[in-house]
Amino acid sequence: MLSHPEQLERLRRVCPEAEDVSVLAGDPCFDRMLAARPYRDRFRRALGVRRGQRLVVLNSTWNPEGFFGNGGSGAGGGGGHDVLPGLLPRLTAELPADDYRLAVVLHPNIWHGHGPGQVRAWLDRARRSGLTLIDPAHTWRQALLAADAVFGDFGAVSYYASALGVPVLLAATGQDRLDPETPLAAFVRDAPRLDPYGPLRAQVEQLVAGHRPAADPAEFVTSAPRASAALLRRHFYRLLDLPEPAAPALLEPLPLPPYDPPRRTAPLRVLTRVRDTDIVIERSTEHPYDADGDTHLAVHEDTRDPGTLELADVIVREGSPDDPRLGGPRVWTAEILDRHPLCALAAYVSGPDHCTVRSREHGLFRLSAGPGADADPAAYASSLYAWLAGGGSVPPAGSTLRVHAAGGVHPVAVEPCEDQGP
Repeated sequence: MLSHPEQLERLRRVCPEAEDVSVLAGDPCFDRMLAARPYRDRFRRALGVRRGQRLVVLNSTWNPEGFFGNGGSGAGGGGGHDVLPGLLPRLTAELPADDYRLAVVLHPNIWHGHGPGQVRAWLDRARRSGLTLIDPAHTWRQALLAADAVFGDFGAVSYYASALGVPVLLAATGQDRLDPETPLAAFVRDAPRLDPYGPLRAQVEQLVAGHRPAADPAEFVTSAPRASAALLRRHFYRLLDLPEPAAPALLEPLPLPPYDPPRRTAPLRVLTRVRDTDIVIERSTEHPYDADGDTHLAVHEDTRDPGTLELADVIVREGSPDDPRLGGPRVWTAEILDRHPLCALAAYVSGPDHCTVRSREHGLFRLSAGPGADADPAAYASSLYAWLAGGGSVPPAGSTLRVHAAGGVHPVAVEPCEDQGP
């Protein structure tokens, strides 16, 4: 089964006796992605990508020279597990959490070769910083369609991403493993390279800003786009010597993935700059010492290191507003401030666009996303903390903050709450 005549030409040269049993049948995998392109925004929402955020998908094939096994010591791929997992903490530190969403696609053999527990252990630090592990069998295509940029290697996932017009930065090339005459080898030769030791945010921004898709990036993926189902069925029925059904041959559409927003339990350093009711915010696991602005520490209550809760300025958690285990937002926020005397603000996120916060000095408030706002409610809470720390105060009728994140402005309504009941 071949997807393009150029493959037939190469097959004819290296194995002419196979020519008579070869079939040009298109690429059903790529055809499913082409059919799902109109649903890109849905896939982004399913992966928890907010307005203005860039989704960066990292992928690795199964090979010692692959992204996950670059420089590796193992014979099956992934032995050099220090490269990709070592790079991820830098990505979560350098790419602001509200501007970027990170996901990783690993070849199924990496999961089977090392075991899910070991893979998750290697990537644990990055997962606590918001990284999502993509299902390598059922969701990787949707992740590619949702991506703004891809970091990868010489595997098919990187090539598919490029064919879809997504900017690709190669972290491992495996040039000696590729037939130099293949389109994949040409792609690997020409694609821009990741500098793992250089500033990562600048490389992502330069990749996206400078990307110019080829006139026909999918030219060599398939010579029969959207036609593989018909070609395959025709071939199968010919082999069976049966008449082909009259109904059209159709592929199973790509399903909408389960909602999978990032869950950040690693402590976040929050950089803010406040001017009137405008707050510019950047949250990441680290910030440079020469950052221009004020900083504070925001910590999830489920952090792996409980000691950071004693140092936190803002403590956050998610929950249902009527969760009996937590007592609801009013009870939980009061308990947090009582338990952690250095904490100035507790934020209970009970939905994708709102949260309830309790300030030690200013009381209880409800924060709600205004028209056009689409950022993490925990970022709204940190913005309120910075505004109050800078001398702001909320009048009885409430106020509106303008939170600057992910290249946009997010209006947030701040409403005082009566501190009664649960």
